[in-house]
Amino acid sequence: MTEKKMYVASCPLRISLFGGSTDNPYFVKRYGRGSVISFTSNLKTYIALHQDLVGYNMEGKKYIVNYSKREEVSSYNDIKNDPVRVVLDHFDCRHVSVTMNSDAYSQGSGLASSSSYIISLIKAMSMSMHSNPTDIEICELAHELELKINPYCGYQDPYGCGIGGFKRIEFERNGVIKYDFLSQDLFKHYDMCLIFTGVTRNSKKVLESVTDNIHKCRPLLRTADRAFDALLKKDYDKFMDLFRQSWKQKKQTTSVITENETIRQMDKALEENETVVAHKLCGAGNGGFFLVFGKKETLQLPYDQIDASKTILPIEVEPQGVAGVSV
Repeated sequence: MTEKKMYVASCPLRISLFGGSTDNPYFVKRYGRGSVISFTSNLKTYIALHQDLVGYNMEGKKYIVNYSKREEVSSYNDIKNDPVRVVLDHFDCRHVSVTMNSDAYSQGSGLASSSSYIISLIKAMSMSMHSNPTDIEICELAHELELKINPYCGYQDPYGCGIGGFKRIEFERNGVIKYDFLSQDLFKHYDMCLIFTGVTRNSKKVLESVTDNIHKCRPLLRTADRAFDALLKKDYDKFMDLFRQSWKQKKQTTSVITENETIRQMDKALEENETVVAHKLCGAGNGGFFLVFGKKETLQLPYDQIDASKTILPIEVEPQGVAGVSV
């Protein structure tokens, strides 16, 4: 860090609608391409990066990391928080303080919080070093670093969080990433919300199981392509039909996705709710948040029907990706 400033960065959490698992590097390598339809949400992660003049960093030679815990260590190699450790290691960063915050539960959320945090911290570090990587370059680096934490990490998390808006992202075997930015007219016809399941999990187990059954994910790619065509034609009833079909296909790839009893009960309750047009579990599965669609001003989600729900949160598309300021 070249100046005594605080650098604050934010990055949205992504919500995937179609094509999850086809972004898995093993899928792309085997079948030549993957494709997801996703959007950045108005929920974000936040990073504050600072180096003091006289204190824990400069005089005490300590790294301070504040999140749901507080870490105080002499070497970044000893930091237990994975996203912070891999980013500070990459930049070979001197002693600093890092504070992490998020608009939603981070552990096992299914909203790609690890990728979002890594992107936010790369942005803050880049500002502190007066470098100016493009958003795509930040996404590329974020994916490279996250693979050190989770070898099963797909492409869609960093490339979906760091670039804002509603979009289709295609991943090709040669490493080419393509974006098609989509009209948001769909969201004029439906309300959407996230429902917290109260269940958190480590996604590695689910992703490992999906990778072991990668051949079962091929129908998800065909459905994502059909959903893209439906969006272009503004056939939103068809889009929602395909959304429901895609969730069923996803559950057929591995039983781990709905192995938790609470998840199965909530899934059944949402399936039986007449005001719910379509729903799915976000991310790898078996925990985190359900995404729910309903016709405008008709969606009703009684708490007694969804016992484990702690939060029913309306959600919107965020047009901006990673951002940062110095103060």
